[in-house]
Amino acid sequence: MRVCWLVGKEKCSQRVKLPHLEAVVIGRGPETGITDKKCSRQQVQLKADCNKGYVTVKQIGVNPTSVDLVDIGKDEEVKMKPGQVLHIVNKLYPYMVQFAEESVKIVTEAEENIKIKKMPREDSCENDDVELVPRKTMKREVVNTQGSSANPKLSNSGVSPQEGTSSKKASTSEHLGHWSQGLKSSMQDPKMQVYKDEKTVVIKDKYPKARYHWLVLPWDPISSLKSVTRDHLELLEHMHAVGQKMIEQCPDRESLEFRLGYHAIPSMSQLHLHVISQDFDSPALKTKKHWNSFTTDYFLNSQEVLEMVRSKGKVMVKDHVSELLKLPLRCHRCKQQLSTIPQLKEHLRKHWPK
Repeated sequence: MRVCWLVGKEKCSQRVKLPHLEAVVIGRGPETGITDKKCSRQQVQLKADCNKGYVTVKQIGVNPTSVDLVDIGKDEEVKMKPGQVLHIVNKLYPYMVQFAEESVKIVTEAEENIKIKKMPREDSCENDDVELVPRKTMKREVVNTQGSSANPKLSNSGVSPQEGTSSKKASTSEHLGHWSQGLKSSMQDPKMQVYKDEKTVVIKDKYPKARYHWLVLPWDPISSLKSVTRDHLELLEHMHAVGQKMIEQCPDRESLEFRLGYHAIPSMSQLHLHVISQDFDSPALKTKKHWNSFTTDYFLNSQEVLEMVRSKGKVMVKDHVSELLKLPLRCHRCKQQLSTIPQLKEHLRKHWPK
């Protein structure tokens, strides 16, 4: 049976068991060792879902509780997953959650502490989000950032993966985390955020494929379109509205066209809506896969996704859709076929606004 533990990040001996779907309230007191009077005795409520691999965190106290340094708000809830950090109050007293199989064997406290410190990352439910890339065949995108455009690039989205190192290697995992989880860290970084509200956050794509390329992400942990149901329709509509808002605020909105949509099979875990200008003027656009991922049916229009969810309750992705990434290079405006990316980019200049 799977169990969840709330573990002190600075002191692993501080552990609180979170039974499946049972509300546990913690705060100032002997259980946490917190004596700070700014922390209420009933500061935060935690409810673990051991099947789905997350903990619902609700702030009860007056002073702010935060997850990954983002304040929750009194009587508000957020979902927390392994790898994220919960600060009980005022960005202090950090804790993390860990899921593990409960053993019948009785072990000493010292053995438990060793078990926590050595627990591999793949026990973390965060890796369960990578539904579209089997663990043994996970890949990592390697992009040359030399000659990058003047536009800031603030996230980790891409479609041309290359073989990466195993997530089981501790040194690599500690330094980078798995590449597919990159959006989760980027969306929590205030330096990367260009807009946020109670439901979503917007960041600039770290490797933009056009002059303007934003990603709209929900705060809720939704791994991909594959996980979307009719219950998410309101959230998807809000994401679309936020994308439209970004376009409206763009200084070049009068001269450029934009599209809003999703990759049929994204390479990054965490649902994200692309808002991208159609000039495709970017040094980060380097390969046929890059091009075809935005100019073929591999790119699902946001409005079409909304309609699918309304009518079918889920998003239908065609079989063999990944074959579209192998199609010949064709101009998305006039459909002229080009042989190479440099030739395509030179051709695209003809369609740029005067």
